[in-house]
Amino acid sequence: MSLDIIRFSPEDEAAWDDFVWSANNGTLFQTRKFLGYHPPDRFTDHSLSFYSGGKRIAALPAVDFKDGDKRILISHRGASYGGLVVPDTLGISDSFELVRALIDYARNQGFDAIDLTPPPQVYLNRPSNYIDFALVQNGFTYRKREISSVIPLDFHPDHILYTFSESSRRAVRRARKLGTVVRESEDYAQFYAILKNNLRLRHNVSPTHTLEELLRVKQIFPERVKLFAAWHEDVMVAGVVMFICNPRVVLAFYISHNDEYQQYRGVNALFHDIIDWALREGHAFLDFGIFTVNEDPNWGLAHFKESFGAQGVFRDSLRIKLTD
Repeated sequence: MSLDIIRFSPEDEAAWDDFVWSANNGTLFQTRKFLGYHPPDRFTDHSLSFYSGGKRIAALPAVDFKDGDKRILISHRGASYGGLVVPDTLGISDSFELVRALIDYARNQGFDAIDLTPPPQVYLNRPSNYIDFALVQNGFTYRKREISSVIPLDFHPDHILYTFSESSRRAVRRARKLGTVVRESEDYAQFYAILKNNLRLRHNVSPTHTLEELLRVKQIFPERVKLFAAWHEDVMVAGVVMFICNPRVVLAFYISHNDEYQQYRGVNALFHDIIDWALREGHAFLDFGIFTVNEDPNWGLAHFKESFGAQGVFRDSLRIKLTD
């Protein structure tokens, strides 16, 4: 297979996004529509399209990143994951050719390394490890393997509580008894204030997005970004921002609660109703996101997510060094 590799240009945006949505492992995070919300001077984009016989067979959202004195072609740093986006018909031999072409291109362009973070396997329409296998067989190694918590949505909505731990079941019942109400909300400002305060108190960090950026993403994807909030009377006690990443997977991107109203069990009520929504919408998995940082588990966070029936899957980052 002879491949032509072409850098992304703005006039290719619509065709790129069409390809991503039709791909086996395409998600919201790999679309130009999502990546384009970042200010143009934040990253040096070096995204690539791969063509065979004039037909696009792969896309790579990526940036040109300086790591000390090393120049890295890395999965776009403005997204949770990226990697090679491919159709579900890509065979093993073509997967090898694709990876070899990428390595040759990066070496010829003067990069010192390639670093990729593909979506976890649950995001794929059809299971396939062809690209992962081709990467490892051609010299990539696992830079890190984080664990993301996912709930398989393979049960009836009436059986949600059966999948929860006993403590979470009690919390949901308590929330209902105390009058906690869950509904979709557009009050991102009130939620963001809870989130910002929560992260500052617990971890002394700020949210990944500013409020303005979060509102911008919501404006770009009005049907794919949703805020679900738990209320006690007229007070928002907890909230979750959900991203509909593709038809299979919904991602809990931000989860936060107001400590002063913890007795109303807003988070437990929220996830019961969010799971109900995801089941009725026909999604296959709910992704809670990672509970590890540089492969170090947060045991409390893992236990919290497991209490809703979650189990762990790999979120891998692979790297190959092209120079010493």
